[in-house]
Amino acid sequence: MLKRIGLALVGLLMGVAPAFAHLSPAEHGSFAAGLSHPLFGVDHILAMVAVGLWAALLAGSDRRALWLVPSAFVSTMLAGFAAAMAGAPLPFVELVILASVVAIGLMAAVALSVPTAAAMAIVGVFALFHGHAHGGELGAAGAWPFAIGFALTTALLHAAGIALGLGVGRLAGRHLGRTATRAAGALTAAGGLWLAFAG
Repeated sequence: MLKRIGLALVGLLMGVAPAFAHLSPAEHGSFAAGLSHPLFGVDHILAMVAVGLWAALLAGSDRRALWLVPSAFVSTMLAGFAAAMAGAPLPFVELVILASVVAIGLMAAVALSVPTAAAMAIVGVFALFHGHAHGGELGAAGAWPFAIGFALTTALLHAAGIALGLGVGRLAGRHLGRTATRAAGALTAAGGLWLAFAG
């Protein structure tokens, strides 16, 4: 069952990208633009999937982490979006977004075990900057349909990370699956470092 859900999510995400062809948020502040927007920033994709990977690892000690950690990210990201739309400045947005890829990837790589509330707070800080970046790119176009679209895609990317983390465990066994999930976290962190130094 979980394998089918994971495959369906991957198929959906692969199909969404070409369908929306990255509508410019400044010109098309629409649900479709919001839905496609996170899929065209490798930093956003890596960070969102890493949140799901880490949530899957945390679920070993608290099953609620599977939905609480991603929910904290999405809700705080929307708060960051609202702050940007209100004109509230936030320094170092792009730098913190890159740092989020590395940091969340590393937390998954080392299977950092913290209380779920602490994990929610950690991802929430990074989410504020991701949301602010989305709001800063919007311009004068329609804000909330766009926000609903990028929130939905963000949740789907979290779900893909969770499905990967849990699915590998189901297929390969708990120990090997945990190791593979941690390796995926390490690859995410490495991707973040590459993005930081390649730019």
